[in-house]
Amino acid sequence: MKSRILKMLVLAIAFSSCNKKTKLDIAENHSPSESIMQDNEGLQLMTQKCYTCHSVTTKSHDAIIAPPMIAIKKRYSMQYSNRKDFINALAAYASDPKEENALMMGAINKFNVMPKQNFKKEDLTKIAAYIYDNEIETPKWFDAHLKQNHKNGQGMKNLNKT
Repeated sequence: MKSRILKMLVLAIAFSSCNKKTKLDIAENHSPSESIMQDNEGLQLMTQKCYTCHSVTTKSHDAIIAPPMIAIKKRYSMQYSNRKDFINALAAYASDPKEENALMMGAINKFNVMPKQNFKKEDLTKIAAYIYDNEIETPKWFDAHLKQNHKNGQGMKNLNKT
């Protein structure tokens, strides 16, 4: 009987640790309800401030004026797998976009450097956190574009940028 209880306890601990990433993300001094509110605010800010240029409703890659947010997420995720680093890097670039700090050289070549915007750092952090923490809407044409032009999942800039 004791061995059965012990086995059940070990299994319960093992299964509870499977969701470690979500729990660690929430545990950054936020309750689950605070995280949900921040996600909603991040989505609202992204919709208001980003989708004007980074639209998901364009009909093709040729019709866009900036890379879609899913492309940004994919590229920044390659360079920054850690949540904090991802958020800091994306917010830093968006607050002061410069070609020498860009990760997406294909986007720079096609669209030029993102124009400097008058965003609050707090808003950029919420947007970047939302992007990292959530699935991002993908334009219908994006997967085909990715397969055709980014066969290794990488853009045109070296991933080992210093």
